[in-house]
Amino acid sequence: MALLPVAEALQRLLDGATALPGESVPLADAAGRVLADPVVALRTQPPFNASAMDGYAVRAADVASAPARLSVIGMAPAGRGFTGSVGKGEAVRIFTGAPLPEGADTIVIQENVRDLGGGGIEVTEPTAEGRNVRRRGLDFCEGDLLLEKGRQLDPAALSLAASANHPSLNVVRQPLLAIIATGDELLPPGSALGPDQIISSNAYGVTATAQSVGARALDLGIAADRKDAIAALVKKAVKAGADVIVTLGGASVGDHDLIHDVLTGEGMQLDFWKIAMRPGKPLMFGRLGDIRCIGLPGNPVASLVCSQLFLKPLLARLGGRSCRQEIRTARLGVAMHANDLRQDYVRAVVREDAGALIATPFGIQDSSMLRLLADANGLIVRPPFAPAAEAGEECSVLMLR
Repeated sequence: MALLPVAEALQRLLDGATALPGESVPLADAAGRVLADPVVALRTQPPFNASAMDGYAVRAADVASAPARLSVIGMAPAGRGFTGSVGKGEAVRIFTGAPLPEGADTIVIQENVRDLGGGGIEVTEPTAEGRNVRRRGLDFCEGDLLLEKGRQLDPAALSLAASANHPSLNVVRQPLLAIIATGDELLPPGSALGPDQIISSNAYGVTATAQSVGARALDLGIAADRKDAIAALVKKAVKAGADVIVTLGGASVGDHDLIHDVLTGEGMQLDFWKIAMRPGKPLMFGRLGDIRCIGLPGNPVASLVCSQLFLKPLLARLGGRSCRQEIRTARLGVAMHANDLRQDYVRAVVREDAGALIATPFGIQDSSMLRLLADANGLIVRPPFAPAAEAGEECSVLMLR
């Protein structure tokens, strides 16, 4: 089977992937979710002409010049408006958010008023009509479109929906990713290792990748290198309603690489297997009904790089989100050899120097070395058959952080 170019593999993996159906969630649980439907105002805000300041509600005609003496006939705190009417020479003590009383058309701020005692005040500064008044519907009116479908619910959007009187919202269902690690040699973190065993680490990075685009992750644990053990976890993933199943390891061509046989035995239609990239060549993709299945390499770095390039965009699209890889132009910090037929993703430290980005690759790029990936903040992207490059030449960098 020929190696598939990275761009074509991504296109085939994303083909037909659209946002999942919506579900109604309480507003308190909607932070970070993506709207499946637009949000329309269920009320008008403010619902009445309201005072924007603490002060006195008056007629503008009475305070067109200063000083002006007025009689205070009542009080209007927020939530308890004055029920009478303001006439000539009269004022109502008012507080921020309270309804503007009938007859009044402006607010004199309290800093511009002197208390004369006995219910009398003196306005010391002229105030024009409409000053310090929030008109009905200033923010929005009932029926207004407030938030578009596809909007991610940040703090401002959530507060706006609440103000519009929505107790719940229809949001895109979060994709469910089921993760299956395979390998007799693997044990969970905290285990006492035998002489032939290692710690299973990939699932944690894959889970974090999924969560970064709002997906849920279900870690089904480690399957032994037996077809029945792997198949049992695949069945568990299907029963749980997974939208995507990711397997970790076992997708290559060794005698113990059983993922392909198990998944096809469960009904998966293979789309592609093996990509012209490094690290990550043995990545596999197929469909099990509506479930997308991705076989990630077992090498930790390859697993996480493939998660960044393929899994993250897929989960984002299923969750109704956009996912743009941040590609920057930089200059090489050191010379690099010519590349072969595979697209390279080279771990590097990217720093700014005199306004330019300098990308310096690590000298060793073994796909088992997680520490270098943790230290890297970018991946130098070298296309197939890229010629040798000298220090200072331009390169493309996929930024990780």
